[in-house]
Amino acid sequence: MPDSTLPSIQLANAITAQIGQLRRHLALAPPGEAAQILANVLDYDTGLLGEVTELVSTGSRFARVNSERGILPPEVWLALGRAANELDSVGVDLTEHTGAIKKVAAPALSSSGPTAAPVASAMVIRRRR
Repeated sequence: MPDSTLPSIQLANAITAQIGQLRRHLALAPPGEAAQILANVLDYDTGLLGEVTELVSTGSRFARVNSERGILPPEVWLALGRAANELDSVGVDLTEHTGAIKKVAAPALSSSGPTAAPVASAMVIRRRR
């Protein structure tokens, strides 16, 4: 059983609790604020997604070393490596969409005229059926 008094375990538990708190804030936030949260989380260079990807990648390296020593089964190393690669792929895919999220997060540049109401894309309309 892990020693929950270790500072690193306490840090992991605190971060997990904060991520849960952030998830709840995101669920309740108005669109502009929710977009700001998502833009910060999904920023692959400075956001949460990139850091989690690096954390899993570091875990994969840990598992590789301990798999080579016979302490962990090789499947653990392979699973963590696969997870790190998938997270990296997801991060790359999402990077091309963070600009659109940031536009929602940015306040309107001018309020000097009527703005057109947003229109749902065909993909969103199809999903509602």
